[in-house]
Amino acid sequence: MQLDKLLQSQGFGTRKQCQILIHRGHVSINNDVVRDHKFRCNTQNFQFSVYGEEFSYREKVYIALNKPQGFECSHRTQHHHSVFELLPDHLIERNVQSIGRLDQDTTGLLLLTDDGQYLHKLTHPKKHVLKYYQIHTAEPLSTDAIAQLQNGVELRNELGHFQALNFEEIDQRLYRFAISQGVYHQVKRMIAAVGNHVDALHRDQIAELKLEQLPIQSGEWCYLNEAEYQSATVQNITD
Repeated sequence: MQLDKLLQSQGFGTRKQCQILIHRGHVSINNDVVRDHKFRCNTQNFQFSVYGEEFSYREKVYIALNKPQGFECSHRTQHHHSVFELLPDHLIERNVQSIGRLDQDTTGLLLLTDDGQYLHKLTHPKKHVLKYYQIHTAEPLSTDAIAQLQNGVELRNELGHFQALNFEEIDQRLYRFAISQGVYHQVKRMIAAVGNHVDALHRDQIAELKLEQLPIQSGEWCYLNEAEYQSATVQNITD
């Protein structure tokens, strides 16, 4: 691939902007400055630097973000910061999108990608990818309330029943369970349906991908390797 086209594909600007970067000596390959924008690159395992920062060529990007409170999963936010403010410009230029959303006050594992097929694989309602949450409630859940959640509750204006799968009681007022759907404010509405209230909500796992296994603290992000991003697509339950 021609160098200017490669840089454009990696989010470093328009073709013309990438040519200017190259001509001005801001792009290096193997520590050598390359000023020819027509330089041909073998994209396999290709590495380069822009303004001295090292990059690897990625045909598509798969990103995990440890989302903090106070950030919305939108490019055009209303009242809070955007999660996209936590990403570098070259990823924004690649038009990465969040795979599903977390409320502004919900923390934890958020995936982003510029791979439309991958995004569809994780968000299609028939895929039944489990998403795990830690839930801190206003009051302890009664035995009856836990049974209701495990059997499935009804939510206003939604079809079907919504179950708390793989339910765990971690501590008083702290619980963990998975959901297989993804309707608006689902976990909060499920807890409200049994007469309680969510004080704090944290997503710590998607399918087999666990946040604790990734090297990111709150507000940080990382690239996922193939094994990691594929582990987030496992269909945990069947139709």
